[in-house]
Amino acid sequence: MSESKIMQLHESLVKKEFSCRELTEKYIAAIEKDNSTLNAYVTVTPETALGTADKVDAKISAGEEISLLEGIPMTLKDNISTDGIRTTCCSKILEDYTPIYDATVWKILKAQNSVLLGKTNMDEFAMGSSCENSYFGGAKNPHNVGHVAGGSSGGVASAVGGNIAVYGLGSDTGGSIRQPASFCGIVGMKPTYGAVSRFGLIAYASSLDQIGPITTNVEDTAIVYDAISQYDPMDSTSQGRKGAAVCDTLKNDIKGMKIGIAREYLEGIREDVRIAVENAISVYQSLGAEIVYFNMPSLKYALPVYYIIACAEASSNLGRYDGIRYGFKAENYRDVNDMVKKTRSTGFGEEVKRRILLGTYVLSSGYYDAYYKKAQNLRGTIVQAFKKAFQACDVILAPTVPMTAFENGHAVSDPVETYLTDICTVPVNICGLPGVSVPCGFDAKGMPIGMQLIGDSFCEAKILNAAWQYEKTANQFRASDFGAKL
Repeated sequence: MSESKIMQLHESLVKKEFSCRELTEKYIAAIEKDNSTLNAYVTVTPETALGTADKVDAKISAGEEISLLEGIPMTLKDNISTDGIRTTCCSKILEDYTPIYDATVWKILKAQNSVLLGKTNMDEFAMGSSCENSYFGGAKNPHNVGHVAGGSSGGVASAVGGNIAVYGLGSDTGGSIRQPASFCGIVGMKPTYGAVSRFGLIAYASSLDQIGPITTNVEDTAIVYDAISQYDPMDSTSQGRKGAAVCDTLKNDIKGMKIGIAREYLEGIREDVRIAVENAISVYQSLGAEIVYFNMPSLKYALPVYYIIACAEASSNLGRYDGIRYGFKAENYRDVNDMVKKTRSTGFGEEVKRRILLGTYVLSSGYYDAYYKKAQNLRGTIVQAFKKAFQACDVILAPTVPMTAFENGHAVSDPVETYLTDICTVPVNICGLPGVSVPCGFDAKGMPIGMQLIGDSFCEAKILNAAWQYEKTANQFRASDFGAKL
């Protein structure tokens, strides 16, 4: 039987083992039961979901074919625009904002009758690594609700890991899909920059942001990626998927594949994470892959480069939230300048204000050359280092995060360590490369450990094939299903 949850549900719908309405009602009931604990959803859309389910049931009853994602209950991160459905970015400043258009990814899935259960929690404007920067409070980890789900796509990871959605779409600016996927013991992929349209994604850092899937297994990630990786003329950076559908090449033999290990990725990570990654390397060796070790000194610059560029772009992108056109507006003010100041001071959370201030500083006169320009030059150095690495190997294997999910509140008490959780994930965004996180073990407390496979541009098929082969061989590290059982 296929490991794909999407495939299993699709076959059951086609065989009429249960109706799409029955399937959807079970997920809605699971959300009602578990969301008060997980806090994964900030907006639930049962009417929208059941309306779509009835359309799918009508098609099946009429003997019409349905696509793989048709009728499958799913969720969207709350920074992906949905026409007529509240989209908040989990910020006070957009608490009551309802878009008048759909993001391209949702337009694609909506056309396939994907069943939208609701919009999921996130760090405010995708700025954070724990989901605790959300205006609505953080999403909890389904393995242990005393721990964070990760960020910024923590709500999607919590919903998928907690089985209150089959799959979801998140956004990844510096690891925001892969890090929560690692923390929650599931699969998350950040595609190549430009492979998936960003039109309708509320921007954090435009040269780094990328939408991607979060699922319980590699095959489902491939199915969702194939669906959403279409060229979009509405996004000037869009290129769409290159080559054949990833699902068509997913189960190829990896004997002889060269898997690269940059030694710098294994420095400064927790011992249990290092051991789990080394065990994964042994699995690949047993499958006939060739392991290639190399040095990449420029990796040490990745974190400062990321925070300078991301914050600079954020200070520009978030300038539109001024209380004049839409969103929250301060009530008492003297003049326009005072209104804008009070709106932004009270509408944005502390982390968002911190990053806007840092970004404005590095772009200001006298500091632009010292910080922003230097960061862009170093970005080029890191890009070249990865290009050189891919001349010697097919994919790169690394830890996803240097640690497992930390306890609730830790991000507030130790913000520096929280920033360091991005150290393994940000190079992928800096270079616009694809990366997928897959579970590879557990720590002593039973919290999941993730590893990531990084590919050259538009090599999603290669990294997902390698991930699938590992998952098949080491399936004891697959995520368990929590919450509702179907």
